[in-house]
Amino acid sequence: MNIIWFSWKDRQHPQAGGAETVSGEIMDRLSKDGHKIKHITATYHGAKNTEIRDGVEIFRNGGKFTVYFKAREIYKKIATDQVTLIIDEMNTIPFIASIYTKSDKKALLAYQLARKVWFYQMPFPISYIGYMLEPVMLRFVSKKYPLSLTESNSSKIDMEKYGFKNTKIFRVGMELQPVNKLSTKKNRNLILSLGAVRPMKRTLDAVKAFEVARDKEPSLKMIIAGDTSTKYAKKVINYSLKSRHSDAINILGRVSIDQKIKLMQEAALIIVTSIKEGWGLIVTEANSQGTPAVVYDVDGLRDSVRNNNTGLLCKNGDTIDAGNKILELIKDEKKYEEYRNNAWQWSKEFTFDNSYADFKKIIGIK
Repeated sequence: MNIIWFSWKDRQHPQAGGAETVSGEIMDRLSKDGHKIKHITATYHGAKNTEIRDGVEIFRNGGKFTVYFKAREIYKKIATDQVTLIIDEMNTIPFIASIYTKSDKKALLAYQLARKVWFYQMPFPISYIGYMLEPVMLRFVSKKYPLSLTESNSSKIDMEKYGFKNTKIFRVGMELQPVNKLSTKKNRNLILSLGAVRPMKRTLDAVKAFEVARDKEPSLKMIIAGDTSTKYAKKVINYSLKSRHSDAINILGRVSIDQKIKLMQEAALIIVTSIKEGWGLIVTEANSQGTPAVVYDVDGLRDSVRNNNTGLLCKNGDTIDAGNKILELIKDEKKYEEYRNNAWQWSKEFTFDNSYADFKKIIGIK
């Protein structure tokens, strides 16, 4: 197949995340299987305009917003052969490449929709404008793609609200390898919050939930690991310093991959309090290291945690419930060991090979 893949970031982009990794791994495998891949994406400081990586031809131009205009120019130059598949990877804004591309198949790939995230990540009035315009844009885009792909049932339901009628779910892969076997936790008293400390992650909620739990169990400790460069992060740091349990809260900032794995293996559980996710990949990664999760019952997190099986869901925004769920899980040894084993076993399904297998089946690639 001759495939053109549109996305605003590639794996080498400084702001690349889990979505770019998954997409990149799928493209690599398509190339290895003999398919011709051309990837149109944004540029960044120090990037080459064109290059070939793992058999994938990458074409870069434009920035975060201008790439959507530059993409059409690039397409006109590179679409010399008969294109058999167009992938429009939507990260809040779609390329709507279906309007100007010619192909046998066209599909939209959306890891998640923004919706409430607008109010947590963007200032007023941009947040309000984005929130109001997004449904209009989605209903328009849904008519342009006969097939769409996403990573969770929550995201599928979200997309169906706005007119997407043929949305398929594929498993996401992760870079971490599950531990070979579960070892006994020395202490079940370390609560971990892992990931960038920013508004949509609601890290402050995780701290407040920890406070509720430690009021009843003084041996508990908390580690917060992730980027702390945002204004919101400073708010979390200041709150933690003034907390009645400040002596038990350790904010590390960014950590290396080795430190990340070590923290996951040592923690009793990971707590995730995001406003929403496409799929809570950090949960699955922690599961792979033998650590269950307590999470808010929101899109993406309710998908990555099987309630009362691999971890516990708590009421969205209820830090008291979250704190009580922490205690419920770590104090019941039998339940704890059962949940962490279930979580570990399930995490083994989330490989890049399985992502690719699901993708091929949905698209109809042999």
